[in-house]
Amino acid sequence: MTHTVVLYSSTSTPDSNILLIIRLTGDVAQGTLLGPLIFLSAIDSTARDISKKDFEGFKNLFHRFLQVKGPSVKWDKIHKPPEDLIHPYDKIKAQVLPDSVAASLNKLVVVKLNGGLGTSMGCKGPKSVISVRNENTFLDLTVHQIEHLNKTFNVDVPLVLMNSFNTDEDTKKILQKYTHHRVHIHTFNQSRYPRINKESLLPVAKDLGVHGDHGDAWYPPGHGDIYASFYNSGLLDQLITAGKEYIFVSNIDNLGATVDLFILNHLMTQPKDKRCEFIMEVTDKTRADVKGGTLIQYDDKLRLLEIAQVPKAHVDEFKSVTKFKIFNTNNLWISLAAIKRLHEQNAMDMEIIVNPKTLDGGLNVIQLETAVGAAIKAFDNALGVNVPRSRFLPVKTSSDLLLVMSNLYSLDAGSLTMSKKREFPSTPHVKLGSSFTKVHDFLMRFESIPDMLELDHLTVSGDVTFGKNVSLKGTVIIIANHGDRIDIPAGAVLENKIVSGNLRILDH
Repeated sequence: MTHTVVLYSSTSTPDSNILLIIRLTGDVAQGTLLGPLIFLSAIDSTARDISKKDFEGFKNLFHRFLQVKGPSVKWDKIHKPPEDLIHPYDKIKAQVLPDSVAASLNKLVVVKLNGGLGTSMGCKGPKSVISVRNENTFLDLTVHQIEHLNKTFNVDVPLVLMNSFNTDEDTKKILQKYTHHRVHIHTFNQSRYPRINKESLLPVAKDLGVHGDHGDAWYPPGHGDIYASFYNSGLLDQLITAGKEYIFVSNIDNLGATVDLFILNHLMTQPKDKRCEFIMEVTDKTRADVKGGTLIQYDDKLRLLEIAQVPKAHVDEFKSVTKFKIFNTNNLWISLAAIKRLHEQNAMDMEIIVNPKTLDGGLNVIQLETAVGAAIKAFDNALGVNVPRSRFLPVKTSSDLLLVMSNLYSLDAGSLTMSKKREFPSTPHVKLGSSFTKVHDFLMRFESIPDMLELDHLTVSGDVTFGKNVSLKGTVIIIANHGDRIDIPAGAVLENKIVSGNLRILDH
């Protein structure tokens, strides 16, 4: 049985604009692939946005996906990482920074993963342009942080954004506002791969369009694509030629992921015969992080273990805070020369993440992804650094947004730090209901952000609004039943309170 899919570079005169033919021969559902994936070069201008290398990458990933049989790890081969491979941050910070720290900074590049949209928080466009603090966006804060470094140490630390086809156009327009800032900003694009029909295992894309009805046929294949896309863009070689040695990679929505001079110095001062090519920042796991990837020792190498790789019989064991005590923050320090070497040797071998999706029309598809941290096993002398929780401050939901907008944090040169007025270093647990999901709705429900310095736990559900200068302390639970509304009045102090039913302040 033979299946054929043809992708056209444009809808007009398709016979002359065939870009890619995929022929799959054999029982595709069983995962055997006998026929070739055949590549034909792009012809028209529309196709220039999709490089031949993107399709080569998709072909290789798809081949590997069809060939994989069984779990990617054997549970009995998993071991706790040796202590000498997970360095405690306290010991690293105890080292005195040398005068050469400026020279180290001049060898550093900051890379932010900027491929995501703000749709999960009800926003259009790139997530990085959502305002998170004092009208500053994620991107504003990042630029301010790096500009502060460059001015303070008189160095040139550039910022590189890995965009996706979803975010690239809007991001480039926004970058014009930073023209006069002391930061050199570069961008490159993630690959663009076709989504795959879950039943037939054939691409759902019929042409290269990404707008209108065609938009959901394509996807950016996870942040593990950074290595190939960075290399293919030419920017990797450009930075190496400019004398750069390491990149610091993190998610742009992690407000705790700032350049740490102590980790940088630790990286740069490893013995020459044991030069570290990869540092993964990990932090202690809490019950909120049980699904996060963890570092393990496997075949005498550090390796990232994600929950998707864990056999079902061992999922509860994986989630255990006692056995697997740390998780990956996705703050990574990686050697540029090593990326170049490993990519050219095709030696990354990152595990494939199969991500199921249902398109708007009800079609079940899968998208094949990889994770940037999964490549750690390929790098020489890789280390983990157990960092404070403060270096992991992601903003994924409006609950996270409330925390970073509050007086729990102080803002200095683009960096958020826990307020010294907070007696406990731990962050309160905040859970806002569906009425707060969209950023616009969230902002409409707060006349001002409450005082949360003494808050331990906040749960809000239903139609609830907050007046000005509200103070929340201890454990506060506010539940408005369906059809009811609760207005917390201006100046209210709620300490260890449960508020339910209907409390509405009416004008008269």
